Amino acid sequence: MRIVIAGGHGRIALRLERLLAAAGHEVAGMIRQPEQADDLRDAGAEPVVLDLESASLEMVAAVLQGADAAVFAAGAGQGSGAARKATVDRDAAILFADAAERAHVRRHVVVSSMGADPDHKGDEVFDAYLRAKGAADAHVRSKSTLDWTILRPGILTDDAGTGLVRLEASTGRGPIPRDDVAAVLAELVETPATAGLTLEVISGSIPVSVAAKDVAGN
Repeated sequence: MRIVIAGGHGRIALRLERLLAAAGHEVAGMIRQPEQADDLRDAGAEPVVLDLESASLEMVAAVLQGADAAVFAAGAGQGSGAARKATVDRDAAILFADAAERAHVRRHVVVSSMGADPDHKGDEVFDAYLRAKGAADAHVRSKSTLDWTILRPGILTDDAGTGLVRLEASTGRGPIPRDDVAAVLAELVETPATAGLTLEVISGSIPVSVAAKDVAGN
């Protein structure tokens, strides 16, 4: 499979690229800064320099042309204000989904956030983040041409992954290593039977591959 990842230099994305490349897939990661390219190559991914905050629909669709799956793993990141939550976590995610539709890439996996809700109340930056993610998720769900799956991780940590998770429609709050989030994403990309599901994931007791198959069968 050819898989294109938005936010290719992110802490989850780099882990995901290594997993997908090791599994024999052709992986491309979209990045804003050319100096990040070597990190992607080290992870086994082809770097594509394209800023989703300024790119056109046609430019993103051109990158996605011929791909078998698209993964949105971009984010404004810590320290960014409410304005960039809107332009990256909302607008870039919407643009990426629209471009996937334009390029006829059906499999579409989104890294969202627990608590994402377009109507979330509050005036803090994190409240703006949850609204932005919620609005993007709602837009993706409206795309009947996409086989989308939305993944909402719990509290992200840099602990070593265990390969054991709890993956359900609703898990409740809890931590999860980025290693395990990446492993779940890799499994979801290859599990199209999870299309149409919004899933939460935290650390648990079920092996990642089993957890993905379990939710796909429900």
